[in-house]
Amino acid sequence: MSEVKLATSVRTEFGKGAARRVRRENKVPGVLYGHGTDPVHLTLPGHELLLALRTPNVLLSLDIDGKSELAIPKAVQRDPLKGFLEHVDLLLVKRGEKVNVEVPVNAEGDLAPGNYLLEHVLNALPVEAEATHIPEAVTVSVAGLEAGASILAKDITLPSGVTLAVDEDAVVLQVLAAQAEEPAAETEGEGETAEA
Repeated sequence: MSEVKLATSVRTEFGKGAARRVRRENKVPGVLYGHGTDPVHLTLPGHELLLALRTPNVLLSLDIDGKSELAIPKAVQRDPLKGFLEHVDLLLVKRGEKVNVEVPVNAEGDLAPGNYLLEHVLNALPVEAEATHIPEAVTVSVAGLEAGASILAKDITLPSGVTLAVDEDAVVLQVLAAQAEEPAAETEGEGETAEA
């Protein structure tokens, strides 16, 4: 897992007006919390943070007034229309510490020939991993699967040091038979009403 370094500064102004001023400077207001410490309100560089958040569960190395801290994103708020970052909550982590995160599930391979659909029951798999070794994603082969087949959490091969944080019998992916819609047939009663 890659570590992204971000230069941050501590915020002393709070409220909507202060947050708007921060965003006008192409920066993002955020808060860092965890390990029983008091929350630290930060200003983060907008573009660099946006690029970093493209990687799921990215590990951020924050330079806060000359002190380096490690954090992972916990909650990200975006503008619903324009998509820009409005606020980010960061969780303080230490090297070697285990954290619970959700890892995206990627399916590879072709289903058996036929009219089948692959349903992602879980788009992300809850796992426990060391904060500095969180996998970016897990890949599952669905090659040759037919309707009725399902892949459970325990069937997914995880990297070493990563364990499931969900019931091992939880369904992650399942194959369904696609159903074609039948054209609506006009009944006799409807036809008579239309003529009248």
